[in-house]
Amino acid sequence: MAKFSAADFKAHVAYLADDRLQGRQPGTAGYQLAVDYVSGQLRKLDVQPAGENGTFRQKVRLRRAFSEPGGTLSSPGASYQSGQDFVFYPNPGQPTATLTAPVVFAGFGISAPELGYDDYAGLDAWGKIVVLTRLEPPHLAGNEKLYATDLLTVLQTAAQHGAVGVLLAATKAATPLPNLSKGLVSVLAPDSHVAVSRSYVSPQIQVVGAVSAGMLQRLFVGAATDTARTFAALRAGKAASQPLAGTLTATARSRYQEVESYNVVGKIAGSDPVLRDEYVVHSAHLDHLGIGAAVQGDSLYNGAHDNATGVASVLEIARAYARLKQKPRRSVLLVLTTGEELGLLGSAYFARFPTVPKSQIVADINTDMPTIIAPLLSVVALGAENSSLEAEVVNAATQLGLTVEADPEPAQNRFIRSDQYSFVTQGIPAVHLKYGNRTADGKNNLSEQVQKWRALYYHKPQDDMRGVFDFEAGRKYAQLNFLLGYQVAQNPQRPTWKPGNFFGRRFGNGE
Repeated sequence: MAKFSAADFKAHVAYLADDRLQGRQPGTAGYQLAVDYVSGQLRKLDVQPAGENGTFRQKVRLRRAFSEPGGTLSSPGASYQSGQDFVFYPNPGQPTATLTAPVVFAGFGISAPELGYDDYAGLDAWGKIVVLTRLEPPHLAGNEKLYATDLLTVLQTAAQHGAVGVLLAATKAATPLPNLSKGLVSVLAPDSHVAVSRSYVSPQIQVVGAVSAGMLQRLFVGAATDTARTFAALRAGKAASQPLAGTLTATARSRYQEVESYNVVGKIAGSDPVLRDEYVVHSAHLDHLGIGAAVQGDSLYNGAHDNATGVASVLEIARAYARLKQKPRRSVLLVLTTGEELGLLGSAYFARFPTVPKSQIVADINTDMPTIIAPLLSVVALGAENSSLEAEVVNAATQLGLTVEADPEPAQNRFIRSDQYSFVTQGIPAVHLKYGNRTADGKNNLSEQVQKWRALYYHKPQDDMRGVFDFEAGRKYAQLNFLLGYQVAQNPQRPTWKPGNFFGRRFGNGE
């Protein structure tokens, strides 16, 4: 533990955030330099290749889908204007889609009878276009809300109830339609079918789009209940689903660009003859945003904090294991993922199609932008409360003199926004360690400082090596993550979901 080095940590960040890597966008030469660098570092540390075909790489085929001009949406006697009344999400599995179907309104699109709420109860959505609102449901909180309001869950729920199209409706006139000009990215399986997507769940739902508040009002003409009463009921936590008058005809066309990218996977073999066939994963995303819109004259998004620091943490964990003569009982996987910035795509692909037996992965410890701008005095363990990993986190933090705090920014929904959530949806307990609120001056307002920092640096070209860093905090983050993973790798008992935990009930069998 004492040999963890702030200088080594900084050196990794400096290489990965260098201009030569051009922002590490998947499919580019700059991302390939990052792949080569981390693979080389793992090789020097005698980490075993654990990708495909005896290499450190797992191929991830990315398809970026764009909506072609000319998409149409109409009802008998009326037509709607693309870009003003509606936009279609590009369909990564179907270049051309045309359908005519009745329309129903299904509130939040939530079907959770076990929680006492179901927008689809008594509603016939089979073969219909479902209109939904993205309002925050007042009757759900915590993990239940995180899961139920995730777009992928909403689309899967619509498909389960027979929908053939989904329209996401704005409720305020000032709410702009989403800008989809850059397209949406999915991952293809080896058979070229769409394997992972954040906006496409099956060929059954042929059209997904967004509609303006004004168009929503027009869709409600002739309905039994107007929008004012409908949304009043939803805000009160009461389902307000109903058929809408007439039918809609939609035609959407998509075009594709495909690139190959890679996850990087290394293994440190365990020492126990039985437990070495089980795995503790340390993950961090390797990609960033590449070259984009200029901000203050700079258009290269280096991604020093996001997430060169997380990758540096994983590499320093590998170095710590290299120094250990006696390896832990379980094996350790080091997974550097692609496509996180595109929707957790690389981690979702690895979690669904891992290079080791999925049933043998016992936990994921993820590091994503630890935000090392001040001394590390306390941490937030996102997701630890769901499983027995919570006790392991507390023990590791205590040994390093750190306190564990509640999330200071729960509205950010950070637990489902980083790669650990990909493992959770495959039934694998996971945790993501972030900064706490404690500060050396006793003001305990680090969250406020981070929010100010984020406004200047997050997803901006200014996130480069000229920014604010505390590399001693980076060293401590790496120590903490190592110690947590080492404990899990040594514990004869696998991590378990806590009794009654929502994610454990929903995904505990890897569904």
